[in-house]
Amino acid sequence: MSSSTRPPDSDVGVGAVATPGFRIHGAGLLRLALVVAYPLLSHLAGSHRGDGRFAALALADIVLILLLRPLLELRASAWALLAVVLAGLAWLAGSPLAMAPLLLVPAAILAAVAWTFARTLRSVPLITRMVAGLDRIPAAELSPELVRYTRNLTGSWALLLALLALANLLLALLAVPGGLLAMFGVASPLPVEQARWSWFAGACNVGLMVGFFLVEFAIRQRRFPGRYTSLLDFLRQMARLGPEFWRGVAH
Repeated sequence: MSSSTRPPDSDVGVGAVATPGFRIHGAGLLRLALVVAYPLLSHLAGSHRGDGRFAALALADIVLILLLRPLLELRASAWALLAVVLAGLAWLAGSPLAMAPLLLVPAAILAAVAWTFARTLRSVPLITRMVAGLDRIPAAELSPELVRYTRNLTGSWALLLALLALANLLLALLAVPGGLLAMFGVASPLPVEQARWSWFAGACNVGLMVGFFLVEFAIRQRRFPGRYTSLLDFLRQMARLGPEFWRGVAH
C-alpha cells in the first residue's frame, strides 16, 4: 500500500490531544529515565555481591515503569498499590533472597512480550495490526501476501522471545554463586558463572533481538520494496503512530 493512499497524519494520536503537551512529554521523559536506570541498578545489585538494597531499588524501578501512567493520573488505587509494593520491597532488601526476583526479571519480561505476540495469532496478529496502522487502513484491507508475511513474522518473534525467556530462566537457575538453585542450597548441576548470566541477560539478549530485527527488515525491504525509504524512515513512521495506538494495539 503506497503512502499516497494513507489518510493524513492529523488523525494519529487523537486521544492524546486532550492531555496537555507538557504532561505527555514529561511522562515520556520520566519513563525513559526509569528504563535507563534499571540496568544500572540491576548491575549495581549484582556487582555488590547481591546487595539487597540495590536489588530492591531495581525492582521498585520496574514497578514505577508499570504504574507510571495511573500514578501521574493520581489514581488512588495505583498509589495504594505502590505503597504496598514499596513496603514489601523494603522488607525484601534485608532478606537473603532479595536477588531472587531480580534474577527472574529478564525471563519474565521476555515471556510476557512473547505471550503478547503469541496470543494475537488467534485473531489479528500483532505485526499485522502495526502494518495496518502504518497504512491507515483496516487489517482486512491489507494484501494477502502482506497478511501472511506479518502473521509469520509475529509467530517468529513469539518463538524467538520464548526461547530467550527459557534460556534466561535456565541460566538464572544454574548461575553460581548467586543463582536461584544456590540461593536455596541446591548444587547447580551445570554451573554457569554469574558474570556470564549477567552478560546474556543484558547485552546478548539485546544483540540477538536487534540482529533479528535488522535481518528481517532487510528481507522485508526486498519482499515489499517502496514501503520505506530507509530504516530511519520506518522508525519515524512507527513513532508517528502515537501513544494511544501503542496502548491499544496489543489488546
